[in-house]
Parts: sequence; C-alpha cells; structure tokens
Amino acid sequence: MTAPIKFGTDGWRGIIADDFTFENVRICAQSAADYLTGAGLAHRGLVVGYDTRFASEDFAAAAAEVVAANGIRVYLCQQATPIPIISYAILMQQAGGAIVITASHNAASWNGFKYKLENASSASPEVVTELESHISRIQAGGVVKQMPLDQALKEGIVTKFDPSPTYIQHIGELVDLERLRHSGLKVIVDSMYGAGIGYLRSILSGGTTQVTEIHGKRNPLFPGLQPEPIASNLGELSMRVKEDGAGVGLATDGDADRIGIMDERGEFLTTLQVFTLLALYLLEVCEKRGAIVKTITQTSMLYRLGELYGVPVYETPVGFKYVAPKMLAEDALIGGEESGGFAYRGHIPERDGILSGLLFLDLMVSKQKSPSQLLEYLYSKVGPHYYKRIDIDFPASEREVIADRLNMSRPSHIKNTAVTGIETSDGFRFLLADRNWLLIRFSGTEPILRVYAESDSIARVDGFLEAGREMAGV
Repeated sequence: MTAPIKFGTDGWRGIIADDFTFENVRICAQSAADYLTGAGLAHRGLVVGYDTRFASEDFAAAAAEVVAANGIRVYLCQQATPIPIISYAILMQQAGGAIVITASHNAASWNGFKYKLENASSASPEVVTELESHISRIQAGGVVKQMPLDQALKEGIVTKFDPSPTYIQHIGELVDLERLRHSGLKVIVDSMYGAGIGYLRSILSGGTTQVTEIHGKRNPLFPGLQPEPIASNLGELSMRVKEDGAGVGLATDGDADRIGIMDERGEFLTTLQVFTLLALYLLEVCEKRGAIVKTITQTSMLYRLGELYGVPVYETPVGFKYVAPKMLAEDALIGGEESGGFAYRGHIPERDGILSGLLFLDLMVSKQKSPSQLLEYLYSKVGPHYYKRIDIDFPASEREVIADRLNMSRPSHIKNTAVTGIETSDGFRFLLADRNWLLIRFSGTEPILRVYAESDSIARVDGFLEAGREMAGV
C-alpha cells in the first residue's frame, strides 16, 4: 500500500530514495497544478526553486515537467536559491505560487516539497488540506501528466531565470546597504552548505566591512553539521568569531529563511533574544509602529516590549502558515517563530534569514553596540530572560503513549513555581507565574519531542526542562 503524503509544519519531507522519490514529487507537483487550476490561478504560472541538497535540481526539474504538462507556465530557478528570494519572485512574476524543493534544516538524508501561495506566504492550513486531497486522489489512481523539460523549454512553457537581482534591489530599499558595506564591521558568515551560499558575502562587499564565509560551497552531505542555525551546530562559527576577533557571526539554514546570531565572544544568542532585538530595532531605531506576531514558542519579552511602545502582540500556533495570515490581517510590523524565522512589513509574509541578518547588523551600526551590549540594553528595558530547547528522539510507536502521559499531567506547581494555566492547542504548554513557561510538543517535521522553557535564570530553565522530560517519560 502506498504511504500517504502528509504536510507538516511547512510542507512535506521525507527520506531521499525511501519515501522522497521522483514518483512522489511528481504526485505533489500534479496536486499543485490541480490546486492552481481549481483556484483560477493557473494563468499566472508557477515559480519552481530548489536548495543545495542531493539531486534537488533534478527533483525541481521533475516538478517543472509535471506543471508544464498541465499547460501552466513555469519560472524555474537556474541555480539553488534561498526561499525568501523564491518567495519574492512570486510577487515579481505575479505568479500563482511556488514549489520549492527543500528540507530546510533537516539532516542530509532528507529532502522536501514546500508550496508557497500567490501572496508569497507559506501554504495555509486550508490550502494544505486541498493539496493533500488532490494527492490522495492521485495516489488512488489519478493521472500525473509529464512533459520532457527540453521540450517545455523549447516551447517556452518553462523559462529559467535568476530571481536574485530584483530581490537584492528590493532589500536595498529596506536597509541602507551602503552604510553596512562601509561600517567597518568584521563579520563571519556560516552558510551551512545551504542555499544562502554567497549572498551575505556579496551583498556586503565593496567597502570597509570584512566578511569571511565558512561552509560556503555546496556539499549535500552537510559534513560535520546539520543545517539548522542553533548553538549545537555552530561550533566552528563560534571558534572563528573568537579566533578572527570578529564583531558578530551570522548563520543561515539550509534554505536561508532562518538566522542564527553569534555574539563577539562566540556565544550564541537565542532566537528569542534575536527576535526581541529585531522588534526593538524596528520600534526604536526605525521609529515604526505596528503589531508583533509571535508563535507560542516565542518569548514573553515581546509582551513587555509591546507595553513599552504601545503596540499589540498576537500569538499563533507554531508555523508560518499561522503567522503569515495574522501578519497580513493585522498589517503587523514583524512576525517570528522560535526556530529563527522572522518576517517584516513591506517585504514578504515569509521568513527571511538574509534580511534578518542585515537588519541585525544595522541595529549594531545604529546603536554602535556589540551583540552582547545590545542584549544588556534590551534587558535594561524588559528584564533578564533565559531560554533553552532540548530535542529528544523517540520511537514513532511511542507517540500516543507519550501524548497520553502528558494529557494526564495536571501539576499545580512545576519546580516550586505555580502553574497558572495549561494550554493544549499546539502541544502541552504550562503557563507559570511571572511569565515563565514550559512547552512540550512534537515536531511537525521529524520524529522528535521538543521541550522548551523560558525563565529569569538559567537554573530555573534547566529545572523546568528536567520536569518536562519527567512528565513526558523520555
């Protein structure tokens, strides 16, 4: 029996040559073509892009062949391209959406299929339901159309293009690139062998700013790391920042829609700290106003920032398929999630690791402060906040047992801190006194249990994480 293809937090992911096969990619592409036709968007065409993973360009070509065979024009990226650039290309081409072959931060054995909407955002839950419905019908015996790529190119149904120049021109309207190029900063960039290779280095070149790039050549094995910009994967970046006396380290993930920041001492800034600093930058340095949209895994510091600057803060479940619609509905200034993906008004309702890195540099230049000094400045406004996340592998067969165990957990206190509320809309979140919190949830993309905690001291964070593991029994 054919295994069902199900979309997770953002798209469908699978093990290459196991479930992520050319046959299944073609099925997904046919479902996208069927969705476009049904939505009345087929006449606008579709962008198809891909990352640096094994055979991603071949999977993208297979998807393009299917879409073209359905009579839908395809704008096919001519090289591995970051997701934010692909998303911006949707708007520039006035396309009906985009297919992106990428598994983002997953390990080398994975690849994935993401779908972006005509407004450049991640597929909404409603669209995901439609795509999965088409997939189920096709798997049950539906037709997958195909046209050889050479023929589609010859007939002009498929066009190869480079979406980068228009994107770079656009971000130059959002941040003063000339000022950054002549800032004199010393920056180490870790592209993590991903689709972001070369972008920050080239954008910042031409002045006094010194940029050194590591892991800046394609290697689908991602040797020595997993392309997720978290502390455990950024040991070399930390070392290089310290050895080179750099002012900051920037890391982008496999498809460059997320950012990781290393301070001048080689210490990792958590994504909760980075999000709050970027929000502070927009509110204080840029003097902009607008709502902040956060996922449930993001920091409570944002509520304090909202109070200080008189802006509302809205919360969504995990995933940009929830963040983007709320940003659009509220004309929000910034939206973000714990994984390091942040979006901005006036850009695209989608995560952008490249722009986020540039905005962080502009915050440093504007305030004339190092990252650690910026964090001290932030804490002077909102108070100290500390955060950690642990990821725990578990056998897939144990998922229901773990969930049942957590469902039965109704503690009145966790590590001597009162539980003020329990929410189960996306995992198991325990709201604690003084805006502390503990969250236990299953990953939407991998067989991993994630335990998150935020508090006013590292010791309390560690205690909450220990309690979370005990409750889950893992």
